[in-house]
Amino acid sequence: MAEKYIYSPTQFMAEDSYYDKRRADHAVAFIEQLQHTKGEWAGKPFYLLPWQETIIRDLFGVIKPNGARQFNHCFVEICKKSGKSELAAAIALYLLCADGEEGAEIYGMANDRKQAGIVFDVALQMVKRQPTLSSLCKIVESQKRIVFKPTNSFYSAMSSEVSTKYGLNTHGCIFDELLGQPDRKLYDTMVRGAGAARRQPLNFVITTAGNDRNSICYEEHCKAIDILEGRKIDPTYYPVVFSAPDDADWTDPEVWRRVNPSFGHIVGEEYYQNACNSAKQNPSEEPQFRQFFLCQWTNTVVKWLPMDKYDKGSTPFNSDDLRGNPCYAGLDLASTDDIAALVLAFPPDDENGFYYVLPYFWIPRDNMERRVKKDHVPYDKWVREGFLEATEGNIIYYDFIEKKIEELSKIYKIEEIAYDRWGAVQLSQNLDKEGFEMIEFGQGYKDMSPASKELMRLVLDEKLIHGGNPVLRWMFENVYAESDAAGNIKPSKKKSREKIDGAVATIMAVYRAVFKEDHGSIYDKRGALIVDLNHPKGYYYSGDPESEKHLGR
Repeated sequence: MAEKYIYSPTQFMAEDSYYDKRRADHAVAFIEQLQHTKGEWAGKPFYLLPWQETIIRDLFGVIKPNGARQFNHCFVEICKKSGKSELAAAIALYLLCADGEEGAEIYGMANDRKQAGIVFDVALQMVKRQPTLSSLCKIVESQKRIVFKPTNSFYSAMSSEVSTKYGLNTHGCIFDELLGQPDRKLYDTMVRGAGAARRQPLNFVITTAGNDRNSICYEEHCKAIDILEGRKIDPTYYPVVFSAPDDADWTDPEVWRRVNPSFGHIVGEEYYQNACNSAKQNPSEEPQFRQFFLCQWTNTVVKWLPMDKYDKGSTPFNSDDLRGNPCYAGLDLASTDDIAALVLAFPPDDENGFYYVLPYFWIPRDNMERRVKKDHVPYDKWVREGFLEATEGNIIYYDFIEKKIEELSKIYKIEEIAYDRWGAVQLSQNLDKEGFEMIEFGQGYKDMSPASKELMRLVLDEKLIHGGNPVLRWMFENVYAESDAAGNIKPSKKKSREKIDGAVATIMAVYRAVFKEDHGSIYDKRGALIVDLNHPKGYYYSGDPESEKHLGR
């Protein structure tokens, strides 16, 4: 039996809500009459671990003045081998059999019916192993359906087809492995659009971390973190996130213990150690180990920019404060039917200040919906939120961008515009005639290597402020460093849908700002910038004893 602990109601209990111990005890007692169904635990009572009991008591014991539960949405992000499927199955059965709801409809959802069937199959075996429940339930295995006869309620594992889900009167939705959802349609239909006719519906979402930061799962992760850290308030939302910090030592057993609350109970150190040893021998496995065993949001491959450092520049700022300030523009037009990017970089007033960047993005409106479906990138959401502008038609007319630059030049002092000459000949000529200083910026190693390394330096020094623009972040996360034999680098991408135009425009703009503010070549003042993430600062300057002393030179 799990060790006893002292329960304290959640910090997210509303001021007018209260803790009803009787109702919480009822839920705990019901679940602990169920049995485990797999492995060495099969046939043993499902005694809740402290973290599981805390969730159950908070969800079913925190009550509003009208007698209904306060929380109707629970998001749990936790690593593999933590017992999350068993907990989800137990909650589904409680909602089905013991919640006092007539005609309750409980749905199990996931990326497909097979995944949804994982939790359902655990619940099915729990029913079969519990004599009383078994006598009160009708099981239709071929339809993945359990009917609780006394209240004519049912629990069903569903497919992921959205068109069949409208009009459901949901009392409970068990959403397993949200990280597998390709878009938000099914989630919105089941979680946001159902249950309105129920007094106290409950959506229980449980998942491991993912690797797609443009997914609905990452949106929910961010909302949960914002609530946990006090940036947002939603009294109906119950957040649970067990994850290791990005800079945690992924090989340290103490980190494993902290991040998996079932460590030492459901899973042992040997299991973790074997997976860790394999990842040490095969570096390509490290992202998967971090994702599934430490519940960290990772990329499937290691990319160029350390995004945890990049995110330090997400502090919001008011662009009006930059009015009249000198800035340097970077322009990347790509093709007329793709995304175009313009970025303004504002240098600091002194050498210890911050570089601010203002990005602008355009996409043809007529292509946008197709691109959203094809690329699984939320262009439409970014347009609604004002981070991306949709231009009329199926191509971007460059005179639209030209007019925008002219408008911006009346607000900010645009010193020069660095541009990729590919596809921008006519626009650059037009802007040149308007009096803008146009700077051709090559996309090869010669120009891009020093510029990329300079931007890396600002990111590592936490001197780049971008305000958290999600389009720009997505593009920087898509950047890989392509290198030559001499150690020069340039930004590249692996897939055509993973755009990097805004990152390239930022690199050009920031480098011109650094270059011009230093009144010539920056190498007249110091040596070449060498990026080395093993160095305490992440980089050093060649020929600088102070910088190189950390390397034992």
